[in-house]
Amino acid sequence: MEFVSSVFDLLFHVDKYILALTQNYGAWIYLILFAIIFCETGLVITPFLPGDSLLFIVGTLAASGNISIVILAPLLILASFSGDNLNYWLGRLFGPKLFSRSDSRLFHPEYLQKTNKFYLKHGGKAVIIGRFIPIVRTFMPFVAGIGHMRYGRFMSFSAFGSIIWVGLFLLLGYYFGRIQFVQNNLTLMIIFVIALSLLPGLWAMLQKQRA
Repeated sequence: MEFVSSVFDLLFHVDKYILALTQNYGAWIYLILFAIIFCETGLVITPFLPGDSLLFIVGTLAASGNISIVILAPLLILASFSGDNLNYWLGRLFGPKLFSRSDSRLFHPEYLQKTNKFYLKHGGKAVIIGRFIPIVRTFMPFVAGIGHMRYGRFMSFSAFGSIIWVGLFLLLGYYFGRIQFVQNNLTLMIIFVIALSLLPGLWAMLQKQRA
């Protein structure tokens, strides 16, 4: 329960954590942000790390001059792309064994089945679409590896998805971060971004219930 509370605190107050890290670690913040995005996309054990909200917040910090968006954009695109690459090969080499136990909470076969259905429905586009859906974003490259999706094809979709995902949320944060209302209500904006990222999943659930 304490872990869940910590995760929610991280997600909804990511602005305070990132600002504190920026003030305390200076230029090292770039490496820290790279590591967070890399792990969120590259390791199936860290789907709880902030993704969309983190990108939005660092975009707002860049707008205020705390960090450089010129450095952030290519660095975090590389982090996302590299994470996907690792996740793909982890899935290809170890995936079936990790999801073989029905009593596992973290590697429950149901998670894999849901992501696999999404992958089968949307094909290669799922790598791009899944980028904008929390949890699916973490598991999608893993599933692509398990399904032995052609590596070159996967990485081309991954590169395109990384550019769109990182670029979109960074630029949104950078643009809206100049607005005083957004600066004064960052927690509210984080909740809005998280809710926005959950909409595709909720829409899919509604469609399934109607069917």
